Amino acid sequence: MPRRTIRLTDAIDERINSAAKLRGYSSPSAFLRAAIKKELVECTEGTGASTEEIVGCIREVRQDLRRVERAQQALFALVDSLAKAFLTCVPEPRGTAMEPALAEARNRHARLLNNAGHAMRSDSLVAMEELISRGEK
Repeated sequence: MPRRTIRLTDAIDERINSAAKLRGYSSPSAFLRAAIKKELVECTEGTGASTEEIVGCIREVRQDLRRVERAQQALFALVDSLAKAFLTCVPEPRGTAMEPALAEARNRHARLLNNAGHAMRSDSLVAMEELISRGEK
C-alpha cells in the first residue's frame, strides 16, 4: 500500500483521534482512509447528478428557443403579408405631392420606431409569452 504524508494542525489531529475512537475505527489512519474513500465516492456520484441536471437545463433551453423561433417566424410572416397587402393597395403619390409625402413618411417612421421601442419594453413581452403558450397547446 502506498504511503502519503500530510501535515495537520494539533487541533485537527485531536479531532481526528477523537472521531476515530467515537466511530469505532481501529486507528486514526483507518478513519482517514474511510473518510477519503467516502469523499471520492460522493465526488464521483455528484458529478453524474449535476451532469444530468445540466443536460436537462440545456434541453429546456432548446425547447424555449424553438418556441421563440416559431413565434418569430409567425411574426415575420404576418409583417410580410401586411407589407405585401399595403404595397399592393396603396398608390404612390405623383408629381409635386411626392416630396411632402416623403417628409411625412420620415416623421411617421420615426414615431413608429419610437413607439415600437416603448412597446418592446412593456406589452410585447406579454404578447410574445401568450403567443408562445398558445403554440404549445
